[in-house]
Amino acid sequence: MPDLYLGCTLGELYIRSIKRYPERLAVADENQRLTYKQFGEKIGRYISVFEEAGLRPQDRIAQLSLNSVDAICVIGAACIMGLTYVPLHPRGAAENHAYILEDADVNAFVYDFEYFSKQGEDLAEKAGVKTVFSFNEGGIHRSLNSLAEKSIPNSLECNARPDDLAVIPYTGGTTGQPKGVVHLHGSMVTNILMSLAEWDWPQEIRFFAATPISHAAFTFILPVLMRGGTFYTNAVYSVDYFKTLIDDEKITATFLVPTMIYGLLEQSRDQLGDMESLETIIYGAAPMSQARMIEAIKRWGPRFMQLYGQTEAPNTITALLKSGHDLDNPASLLSCGMPLTGVEVKLLDEAGQQVSPGMRGEICVRGPLVMDRYLNKPEATEEVFKNNWLHTGDVAREDEDGYLYIVDRMKDVIITGGFNVYPREVEEVLCEHESVEQVCVIGVPDDKWGEAVRAVVQLRPGFEGNEKELRMFVKERRGSVETPKKIEFVSSIPLTALGKPDKKILREHYWHAQDRNV
Repeated sequence: MPDLYLGCTLGELYIRSIKRYPERLAVADENQRLTYKQFGEKIGRYISVFEEAGLRPQDRIAQLSLNSVDAICVIGAACIMGLTYVPLHPRGAAENHAYILEDADVNAFVYDFEYFSKQGEDLAEKAGVKTVFSFNEGGIHRSLNSLAEKSIPNSLECNARPDDLAVIPYTGGTTGQPKGVVHLHGSMVTNILMSLAEWDWPQEIRFFAATPISHAAFTFILPVLMRGGTFYTNAVYSVDYFKTLIDDEKITATFLVPTMIYGLLEQSRDQLGDMESLETIIYGAAPMSQARMIEAIKRWGPRFMQLYGQTEAPNTITALLKSGHDLDNPASLLSCGMPLTGVEVKLLDEAGQQVSPGMRGEICVRGPLVMDRYLNKPEATEEVFKNNWLHTGDVAREDEDGYLYIVDRMKDVIITGGFNVYPREVEEVLCEHESVEQVCVIGVPDDKWGEAVRAVVQLRPGFEGNEKELRMFVKERRGSVETPKKIEFVSSIPLTALGKPDKKILREHYWHAQDRNV
């Protein structure tokens, strides 16, 4: 009996797109513009370099880069070769990056020398990765682009199988250690097919990736290419660059986090214009202010589509399509939409039973788009897949029409400006300071960021609180995203009956007047 056909792979989707639209513009950034044919040739040259370096299917390759055409080509090469791609967040902490390279047992590491020269070199040495490339000349490692220019392009034959490991993005955890989320080619292809089938795509796709392709924007690359569209990106997002790109390239779609939308709303009509070409504005990754969404729809019309997902089931659990953004029913703007075709979603109580409409339950998911497992964490995998459902940790209610409304989060993760901050990691840093007796980090409502990181600190006897010093202490060790926007000093932190800091009480002080607790 022949092997059952399990479906295609990400690599095959790249190859099909390249063959279908050779003369169209495929990818572009501030430095490069490649047609599909040129895109394929550059990927082929990267593959030749990687093969010459000894990389083989299912070896793992990590990348640290801002958004660029080069970074996209590395992803394409990895998918076609059958390598397992391990993205590193460009704003992540160096200690997390080192942990990821070790935990994922990475065979090769590529970094952008222009932006991460010292960090990339230190990380490669610390992790002991043998095969290391920087994009350009100037450092101690071989230049990927220089080697690629001298190589003969690979003929682009896919060496991946649907049940191979495709990508391992990392998400943080309450233990302080990131978790590797293992996705097979089959789950990622399912994700792409679902997005192509149900999202509000323009007829002609000229898509701008304003957020890092190391995370959410990664899942937009292939849907755009499969439709023969152009995937635009640049290293650093700014409103001015976005406006120029819309004016010059007539961008028709983009993905933004709510803070980016707020930034656009702050621009006058004279400064920004009407963005006439922009047909679809996809948003997600953080709670969106209802008042600001009403303002945005009134200004730009029904162009908005919201996505809800998580790393374990990226971007495609539910969607609130353009038609669901109803100004005649403002409450609809608090919804995360309906489940997409191809995924089963239920709200379950603590006993694993489905709750009645209108009641609160945990969003639980199953379907072919769900991750395979957490890497090297069997206990965490067993816990998240309890009763054969993926437990998201998000609590929601369902209305009579089938729309879901997220009302709380079981996990302590803070989503600020579209980025996840894990309180335990910030707490551990603050506890290292000599003045801190005890600390509790929570997310509080914020009009700009969705949630803002706030630290509640109990000082050691004899010390006075120095907010500026503590904020800088965190920033130097964890970066700006994880630095508390505000530090509050208290005489004592409330404790649960088990002697643990009672975050529920602290959160209620800030969230009691809100319609939702995220």
